[in-house]
Amino acid sequence: MLKLFKENIRIALGSIRTQLLRTVLTVMIIAIGITALVSILTVVSALENTISSDFASMGANTFNIKQYENTTRNRGGDERVIINPIISYPEAVAFKNKYTYPFTETSLSFTATSAAEVKYEATKTDPENSILGVDEYFMTNSGLETSAGRNFTSFDIDNNAYVCVVGSDFEKGLLKDVNPIDKTIAIRGAKFKVIGVLKEKGSTFGNNQDLRVLIPIQLARSIFTAPNINYTVSVMVGKKELLEQALDNATSTMRRVRKLSPVKDNNFGVVRSDDLINRILGITKYLGLASWLIGIITVLGSSIALMNIMIVSVTERTREIGVRKALGAKKTTIAIQFFIETLLIGQMGGLVGIIFGILIGFGIATAMDFAFVIPWGAIMAAFITSFIVAIASGLYPAIKAAVLDPIEALRYE
Repeated sequence: MLKLFKENIRIALGSIRTQLLRTVLTVMIIAIGITALVSILTVVSALENTISSDFASMGANTFNIKQYENTTRNRGGDERVIINPIISYPEAVAFKNKYTYPFTETSLSFTATSAAEVKYEATKTDPENSILGVDEYFMTNSGLETSAGRNFTSFDIDNNAYVCVVGSDFEKGLLKDVNPIDKTIAIRGAKFKVIGVLKEKGSTFGNNQDLRVLIPIQLARSIFTAPNINYTVSVMVGKKELLEQALDNATSTMRRVRKLSPVKDNNFGVVRSDDLINRILGITKYLGLASWLIGIITVLGSSIALMNIMIVSVTERTREIGVRKALGAKKTTIAIQFFIETLLIGQMGGLVGIIFGILIGFGIATAMDFAFVIPWGAIMAAFITSFIVAIASGLYPAIKAAVLDPIEALRYE
């Protein structure tokens, strides 16, 4: 059986060599469809990996309480938008004081500005730094770590110490070529001692996560006195199995803080970190469906092309088929011979398409600063797709070759 299989492969390769140009064109048609499929799936995989990496550090056992917009519908069907009130500082503090669920840590924070100028000695930055007012639990709840120095302590926060933690880009710019720890920087005239440097996070959807400065929340409130500051409350649950109960308890606590009656809906948002990841990743599935649609349409054309070349091959080798049958070849032997030839062409097209698809996907992922991963799922999908194409395209030509009458085939010129 193995000897017969090797013989069929040898005959198939010989036939491919005799019709090299036609085979190459067919392989390229198949490869175009596979390339479209693999390249899009590669980019989608890179996007999903980037999103997961950016948000996974927050942990699946963290949730935030924040302002958000929800929509309801009137009886007439017109959409009515309800704007939730901001979470004020008194509300955030009241929640933190009242929320005493076991194994939880509550953090309060707010973005003071997204366009601050930071100075070090005679050097200053462009006004593109974010200043965040935080407490001692912010970094832990947000999954942030320091590459140098330390986090805030309760002493720093309670005593409004003029200390700060800076993003990793400060080591490449303002504090380049110096040890940033214990250096003094100025923000709006206030001087802060650097006690820590955050590990590099990169950009998320165009927002640079490494150009930010964390300062104690009360100092941030005194330096940045904009009206209607919106605070974020972050809660980390020490035991994941208690997350649901902790979240329900937090919702009821926030409702009491806002004095909502039982018949009123929540006018605030409770967002789990893993819900955010799943919601964003849910969008990427449509890109995957689009890639399959594009791939299927193109592969359909390549199937027709492959079937055409095999039908022509059967016609051109009619006399050869007659000779093989006259020498005792069975119908199954003839069918398998042409089937193997079709599979070889299909898999060659699939291999070329996979190589080009990964290269294109890698190029797009690199250009868009996505975290590239080898798309094993896309590779398997491409091999299976090219295999199905070969089967669908080779079935009719193989059957046609197998049922040829040997006498008529020998007469064919």
